Amino acid sequence: MRIIAGKYKGRTIKFPNSKLVRPTTDKNKESIFNYLVHSIDFDGIKVCDIYAGSGSLGLESLSRGADVVHFVEKDFHVSKMLQENISFLEAEDSCKIYRMDAVRFSKMAEHERYDLILADPPFFKDEIHLVVKNILEKNFLIEDGLLLVERSIQTKKEDQEAFNLEPLKRLGDSLIYQFKL
Repeated sequence: MRIIAGKYKGRTIKFPNSKLVRPTTDKNKESIFNYLVHSIDFDGIKVCDIYAGSGSLGLESLSRGADVVHFVEKDFHVSKMLQENISFLEAEDSCKIYRMDAVRFSKMAEHERYDLILADPPFFKDEIHLVVKNILEKNFLIEDGLLLVERSIQTKKEDQEAFNLEPLKRLGDSLIYQFKL
């Protein structure tokens, strides 16, 4: 996996060899960030990367100008590799890892507020529906903040019913859902 643009452009980050993690492809990541650069200004924003895995989405945001990125990753071994990626980029001062599952994170009474939240959950786990509900109800987003969720085309019906909205765009076998405050 590589970082596409910004101060870390071209740098390669490690990806865990785990069945628990499904990376956003470089092509999908590029499409997502091409959309985002026309929707938000990355300079100085606070980002949360939920189901972080290698940290690819959060580190891309950091490379493009985000000040702070929080990562949510429950798997110990995966989060160790994420920490290695952060260290490789010498970005420890801008990053924090929450080693917990996304549902627990989304239920936290005291939490930060974010300009951008990116969620790339395992495709066939429906817990993302509760995570999104909690994030929106508990005001994890600042006013005009964005939440993007990547899901499988195969879960479209369930996702549309749970999210009560149409996908923003289709990228191969992925669908992107956007939530705004």
